[in-house]
Amino acid sequence: MPKVSVRFLPMGLSVEVEKGASIIEAAQKGGVYINNLCGGQGVCGECKVLLKSGKVEGLARSRELLGEEEVEKGYVLACQTIPEEDVTVEVPLEATGEGAQIMLESEEEAQKDLGKPLVQKLFLELFPPTADDNIADAERVFRELRKKLGWRGYKLELDCLKGLPYILRENDWKVTSVLLKEFEEYRILCIEPGNTTHKNLGLAVDVGTTTVVAQLVDLWSKKIIDVEGKLNSQGSYGEDVISRLIYACSKGGIEPLQSSVVKDINELIETLCGRNTIKPEEIWSVVAAGNTTMSHLLLGIHPCAIRLDPYVPAAYSYPIPKAREVGIRVNPHAPLVVVPSVASYVGGDIVAGVLACKIYEREGVSALIDIGTNGEIVLGNKDWLVCCSASAGPAFEGGGISCGMRATQGAIEKVKIEGSDVVVSTIGNQRPKGICGSGLIDAIYELMKNRIIGKDGKFDRSRNDRRLTYEDDIPQYILVFGEESATNRPIVITETDIDSLIKSKGAVFAALKCLIDYVGLSFEFIEDLFVAGGFGNYIDPKKAIGIGLLPDIPIEKIKYVGNTSLKGARLCLMSHLEFERALNISRSMTNIELSVYPPFMNEYVAALFLPHTEMRLFPSVNF
Repeated sequence: MPKVSVRFLPMGLSVEVEKGASIIEAAQKGGVYINNLCGGQGVCGECKVLLKSGKVEGLARSRELLGEEEVEKGYVLACQTIPEEDVTVEVPLEATGEGAQIMLESEEEAQKDLGKPLVQKLFLELFPPTADDNIADAERVFRELRKKLGWRGYKLELDCLKGLPYILRENDWKVTSVLLKEFEEYRILCIEPGNTTHKNLGLAVDVGTTTVVAQLVDLWSKKIIDVEGKLNSQGSYGEDVISRLIYACSKGGIEPLQSSVVKDINELIETLCGRNTIKPEEIWSVVAAGNTTMSHLLLGIHPCAIRLDPYVPAAYSYPIPKAREVGIRVNPHAPLVVVPSVASYVGGDIVAGVLACKIYEREGVSALIDIGTNGEIVLGNKDWLVCCSASAGPAFEGGGISCGMRATQGAIEKVKIEGSDVVVSTIGNQRPKGICGSGLIDAIYELMKNRIIGKDGKFDRSRNDRRLTYEDDIPQYILVFGEESATNRPIVITETDIDSLIKSKGAVFAALKCLIDYVGLSFEFIEDLFVAGGFGNYIDPKKAIGIGLLPDIPIEKIKYVGNTSLKGARLCLMSHLEFERALNISRSMTNIELSVYPPFMNEYVAALFLPHTEMRLFPSVNF
């Protein structure tokens, strides 16, 4: 079949594909990241690229979505545009995710001794066989382990058993046993010559929908060595889990999605090891936490039933393969442990968050909210835990917003309106390119505070304000004039944008309200409200309350806890007791499926107001 070449700027990478493939398919093949919120459906406009040279076909959808003026300038939708010949395209910086704010995690809690790690090393000095003591080599190892660890079951991997006689005899019966604790049984992963107990590194991984973050930990000293993150390359197949499920189940299959995230993890391993003069083979364990879809895709498990009524995943807890079987390049014997899930849309990342925040051991009631495309919420204490998931949509990450963008360099993250002036601050202190989720919350709060919009989110059309303009009869407010922006185009927030964010915040608040009502409590009973994730770390709590995203509780009760998925994964890595606790947490959480829970729709409709239709719920908000 004839082939064409697609050259991507500014990367300078050329990718050859069969004629008939789209530009986005060429990008996926070449590992070029382009935002693709809708997974190639041609409805989000996030994959806009600039055609520099060459002929293409399939511009009808680009004209429809981007407008004739944009197409005349050369902008096309990468997912809908088919090269007829060799072409060159330029990927705008905002479409690459370059400079993204990625929530890593500090080292503060890493020093705590949590007991034995999930994979531990134990030095053994064995007595050689004699005529009176001639048990098999493996049994000799088991006997010594029972002396040290108690009477438990022990399993020896075949590839470890093959070389056991040689290793024991060549090393004067002094060896190190590498063990994985699985409840009351130990799996012997390897027998190493001599004493290597001080050489035990582990990798904790947060497999997020948007980002992948890896943390290298010295399990001997209980210290974090380094941490690194990057955008999840699966984003080129769709920004959210639904679009990726659609791709996996009706387009390209699971393999490209699994390969993408494994490649991301391997790149992080390469960076961490290179920066710290460590060999990947020194990493003896990997623990990953992610939502249910991410966990399935990482392990290559068929995920398609997750998005189909009655929303059933293949499993909640997962087998423990060797990381190399999945493609992760660490020690050949190292296991890959995935934190268990609770439901189709409440995953191991939330279980890890409950573990990290220690909600499971608290006397008082706590809540954990992970705000993103899929808002996941947990409420409870040491006696009970209830959880749910609300589809908040992509607005909090800038998706579906006219000038929205991810939290990358140049994104507006703070907004202050003072009379006719608007003061914005951007990520990296660069000229503004668009607005991200935290900036949107600020903007809507400020618009409401200054009575530029009403509590229904509609603009005051009688207002005489040079910033209030109209585009296709839709009112919009200019935050940044074209001459002040990095794109030379005004950055605006439209009435449609405000409506999208109201729906998103309404879904999150309604979900939390349903959990509170389900257990017969009120918001005043919440002692700590933990807000997790990169987005949550940057929102102003007063403004989040003011628009009705968070409940109206004392601000000192709201705690931003960062990347709790990574923290929880690290806890499991550092302690087999913590991993067993995570398993128990996942099994004890009661999931409320909001799609079939009658009160949810009433609560959702009630929340489609700023801050809410029931102002008694927001006594501190006075505009």
